[in-house]
Amino acid sequence: MPQLPQRIWADEDWERIQRGYSSRDMDDKWDVFTEGEVVFLHRSWTGYGVFAATFEPVDDGGWRVARAVVERDPERYRGTDDYDCLMLELVISTVVLGEPAPGLRAKLVELTRPKSGSADAPAGLVQHSALGLRSDS
Repeated sequence: MPQLPQRIWADEDWERIQRGYSSRDMDDKWDVFTEGEVVFLHRSWTGYGVFAATFEPVDDGGWRVARAVVERDPERYRGTDDYDCLMLELVISTVVLGEPAPGLRAKLVELTRPKSGSADAPAGLVQHSALGLRSDS
């Protein structure tokens, strides 16, 4: 991925990220697991791997995404560089960590509405379609 999230996750966040997230319901969209320092984000229904993000420690403390790859087969995932960067951070922040992330959510709606052809789609619908059950802020 040419664009990566710039966020530095705290050490406590990294500990939680390492525990992952397993979908619990049909409306959950993501399964997340970690092997070593690589975090894998898979679509829960299909099992397709969408992201693999390698984290590294930051000198002053915390963790950041050092590199990441994204699925580019349009039959499995349709994204763009800015959308991919946002989704990677959103899934980790909202689905795994359960954070409200209002700024990231607003950006998702801003990026998604024009592409969907529904400029007036409710924000909650846009978020739910991308994030699943953990889409409520």
